[in-house]
Amino acid sequence: MSAIAFAIPGDIDLPTGGYAYDRRLLAEWREMGIAAEHLVLPGSFPFPTQADLAETGRVILPRPFDDTLLIDGLAYGAFPEGIAAGLAGRVVALVHHPLGLETGLAPEQARLLLARETAALRYARAVVTPSPAMKRILATDFGVDEARITIALPGVDPAPRATGGPAEGPLRLLAVGAIVPRKGYHVLVEALETLRDRNWHLTIVGASDRAPQTMRDLTSQIAAAGLTDRILLAGAVDDTTLAAAYDRADLFVMPSLFEGYGMVLTEALARGLPIVCTTGGAAADTAPDAAALKVTPGETGALAKAIASLIDAPARRSALADAAWTAAAGLPRWRDTATIVAGVCLPDAGRKVV
Repeated sequence: MSAIAFAIPGDIDLPTGGYAYDRRLLAEWREMGIAAEHLVLPGSFPFPTQADLAETGRVILPRPFDDTLLIDGLAYGAFPEGIAAGLAGRVVALVHHPLGLETGLAPEQARLLLARETAALRYARAVVTPSPAMKRILATDFGVDEARITIALPGVDPAPRATGGPAEGPLRLLAVGAIVPRKGYHVLVEALETLRDRNWHLTIVGASDRAPQTMRDLTSQIAAAGLTDRILLAGAVDDTTLAAAYDRADLFVMPSLFEGYGMVLTEALARGLPIVCTTGGAAADTAPDAAALKVTPGETGALAKAIASLIDAPARRSALADAAWTAAAGLPRWRDTATIVAGVCLPDAGRKVV
């Protein structure tokens, strides 16, 4: 019987949206009785050494030919064309976010990654991506036939509605995501520096070791702005601590420059939090207009104005929160996501995909 061989580079337990998506697919498939195996690829992707590429071949090539190779785009998009061509017809590529569109890459790195991913995707039997926006990008900019692209929106777990902070305290702002250039935290700090006369406190939850220079720059920026006592860099936290942070929040803020989907936005919706976010990538579509104020990525003034408008207008903030809680009822669940991806990987095993 054919199975899904899910090849993922690095440590799947790292707290990123892409790895969270991958973990939940594997967990749901186990519960559904779908044959799937996690293949661990080297963690150096998307910049593998020749030795890492050789190790990747040793992991992937022994798989039975009738298995579907589901390969996370963090690795597949960096495959040299010769390797992708050798796997032609066997691969379903899971593209969370095009590698060459990552913020902070040197121009030559971006060019190489865009060229490699474009070439590799020509050989994939099918492509799975998390949002309509990403499907449009893959079709328009990477030349992937839309008929080969399936959208599998990330699922969301039901959650209790956030209780927020005490009425007499500062308005609690929450941002979630690793401290890397693409997340745009420097823009958020610039915006909040202009709002020092308002009563607020920001917590940023996210890994601080992914881009050390970005972390150093952000820490220095916060200190120079005199906001050290008002902005907490909480680092990576466990699920229980993250749930508590959502529960204590009054307003969710996402200043990202680009998102392939923006899973943290639906996590905020699931808790009934009002949102201020950018329109970068898929984020414009992920957060409903009724629940979010949206601004152009990188525009400090617009971000500050949006945050200030909700600090100053509790009734408007409450209306957005109610809209978020209403929207949460219609969010997909992880079983839905896993069913869609399994259907792409194992099209002849429909009776198993329930």
